[in-house]
Amino acid sequence: MASAKAKAPAVNKFAIEEEGVGIARRCWINFKKESTFALYTPFVVSLASGTLNLDTFRHYIAQDVHFLKAFVQSYEAAEECTDDDDAKVGINELRKNISEELKMHDAVLKEWGIDLVKECTLNPATAKYTDFLSATASGKVEGVKAAKLATPFERTKLAAYTLGAMTPCMRLYAYIGKELQVFLEGEKTHPYKKWIDSYASEDFQASALQTEDLLDKLSVSLTGEELDIIEKLYHQAMKLEIQFFLAQPLVQKAIIPLSKDHNPDEHQLTIFSDFDLTCTVVDSSAILAEIAIITAPKSDQNRPENQIARMSSAELRNTWGDLSKQYTEEYELCIEKMLLTEKAEKFDYRRLRKTLEQLSDFEKRANSRVVESGVLKGLNLEDIKRAGQRLILQDGCTNFFQSIIRKENLNADIHVLSYCWCGDLIRSSFSSGGIDGLDVHANEFMFQESLSTGEIVKKVESPIDKVQAFSKILMNCCKDKKNLMVYIGDSVGDLLCLLEADVGIVLGSSSSLRRVGNHFGVSFVPLFPGVVQKQKMYAGVDSSSWKGLSGVLYTASGWAEIHAFVLGS
Repeated sequence: MASAKAKAPAVNKFAIEEEGVGIARRCWINFKKESTFALYTPFVVSLASGTLNLDTFRHYIAQDVHFLKAFVQSYEAAEECTDDDDAKVGINELRKNISEELKMHDAVLKEWGIDLVKECTLNPATAKYTDFLSATASGKVEGVKAAKLATPFERTKLAAYTLGAMTPCMRLYAYIGKELQVFLEGEKTHPYKKWIDSYASEDFQASALQTEDLLDKLSVSLTGEELDIIEKLYHQAMKLEIQFFLAQPLVQKAIIPLSKDHNPDEHQLTIFSDFDLTCTVVDSSAILAEIAIITAPKSDQNRPENQIARMSSAELRNTWGDLSKQYTEEYELCIEKMLLTEKAEKFDYRRLRKTLEQLSDFEKRANSRVVESGVLKGLNLEDIKRAGQRLILQDGCTNFFQSIIRKENLNADIHVLSYCWCGDLIRSSFSSGGIDGLDVHANEFMFQESLSTGEIVKKVESPIDKVQAFSKILMNCCKDKKNLMVYIGDSVGDLLCLLEADVGIVLGSSSSLRRVGNHFGVSFVPLFPGVVQKQKMYAGVDSSSWKGLSGVLYTASGWAEIHAFVLGS
């Protein structure tokens, strides 16, 4: 089959610098969040753990048979529309593959000795999904005027739209199959091994790739506006797939999402998060340095009377550079010194906390050095707030906090614990995203008529300060409610809080965090396998299986994964 990259025109807005990436791959990247939400549905987690009730799986198979029949019909419609002989052959092969999948489902149903498809009518989610496929294949696309399909181009365009609605299902199942295959290792009798193996197989992976190649091929001549339509169809199909999984009736209790069955009268959910490089793309100290340098007077510029004395921009740049270099060098030396102690044979929180006092002393000395240097003098509060409003947060961070605040019947508090020198910068960054219902625990600038004096009100400077603030917050929580604590962080400074929380989630790939943690017996477990393991052990009583000071921290790929875990889709 011809490769899409050789024919894709320059007008294709989905083409990116990396060769070979067409609209199909681009859509998958753009909607990766939805694939994460699908993976974290209670149905998929229960299936991965092997605890999924057989009646639920039977219901799912019956619904999937209804869906796959609509899928075959959509392939037939796409094949009929395209005039490209290679594309016709490719679509025909894919249609036959789905027909084989239907035969596999039929074989499973026969093993059970019942005709579930006849006994089990379409649920609303399945009906909505099949209606969407049928409508797209017949040319009824939202926002698109019905075409007469008189020309080869119009027919090819409809084939591309149809593939745009079908491709995400193929890619999503290929993705889920691979993600779940790891749970078969060491399992002699996993009840859903055949299902997982079928979607993780080389044949199915090849079919998913072939579908994507066909979508790229059929989309080559489309305009930017028409590619937008494919993107919308792709996104809609991803959302319908999530709803399809969520609609499967679970008999047993599921471990996720954490907020499920959350009774605000009895439960309290407390979310803690670091700020720098956990929420942000860049460190706040770099932002404050940039504000200082940009707004500083030139070396030959006269200072107005009664204004706080400031260094010139050139002096500031050099001083910030020296401070940054010294901090990095001394930080690394401090970490190495901490690792010279005897390696713990098992998780040892007490020794870790004692050792982190060295890092706390270092952080406080570094902050004092910054204050004494005078680099923070004369920053305008309004400039700081504007910088906060423009601060780029990690993808999915804002949406996660917004969802917590907006979620009805969720008794949740959000606390940000940060070393940031200026709490106003944090507050303005969240406020610009419409997030005002959180508490910020950070250091604060001292101001004189809206200009910083260069002094800092020191509140949270170190790992010890953070965990003390964490403990103080918990002391003030409602004592008559069961509190579930989640802490999200990315650095060594977050270690103590991460470990004390019921669920500690690590973002990013800090080598110093992992080295120090491992040295003191901390285990780092990828979040999804951790959730599946918990589901395997879950008694279905409550969320007490999540407990602090277990020595286990969970690693997440991004905020979308945290969102799916805590709140669901």
